[in-house]
Amino acid sequence: METKELMEKATRFHGHICPGLAIGVLAAKYVLEHGFNYSPNEEVVAVVENDNCSVDAIQSLLGVTYGKGNLIHQDYGKLNYYFYNRETEKAIKLSIKDKVFEDKKKSKHEKIKQLLDSKPEKVFNIYEIDFNPPSLAEIEDSIPCDICGEPTMNSRLMFYENSSMCIPCYKAQRK
Repeated sequence: METKELMEKATRFHGHICPGLAIGVLAAKYVLEHGFNYSPNEEVVAVVENDNCSVDAIQSLLGVTYGKGNLIHQDYGKLNYYFYNRETEKAIKLSIKDKVFEDKKKSKHEKIKQLLDSKPEKVFNIYEIDFNPPSLAEIEDSIPCDICGEPTMNSRLMFYENSSMCIPCYKAQRK
C-alpha cells in the first residue's frame, strides 16, 4: 500500500491529520514492507514508548490493539517502537532520528508533507533486535474488590489490612 493510502486509512481512524500520525504511518509502512503483516490476532506485537498520535496509525494499520494484548504502552515519552512477529520470530526497533524536527520554522502541513515524502529509513534509526516479545495476553479471573465490590482482574488486586482491593480503593485506603 502506498504512503498516501496508509495515511488516509490512519486519518479515518484517528480523526485528523498531524505530524504524529505521519510518523506512525511511516513506522507502520516500514514494518509492513519488512515481513510483518496486518495482525487479525496476536501474530504481530507492537511495544510503543509514547502515547501520541503515532500510536493510532500503528494500531489502525497493523491491527495491534490493547484489547488483544498485542499493543503494549510503556510511558517513557520516547518515539521508539518495537515490533515482534511471532510467526517469523523477527523483531525490529524503530527510533526517531534526532534531526527529524530540526527545522522549527516549518508549518504543520510542511512537516506532514516532508514526513510523508520521506522513506522510513530517513526518519528512523532501524535496528534488528533479539526476538523477545511480551507474553501472550492472559485471561484472568475477576474478583470483587472488598471495598467497592467491583470485579477486578486478580493480578491487579492489592492486599492491605487483610483486604483485597482494586487499585483506586487501595490508594484511597493508604491516604
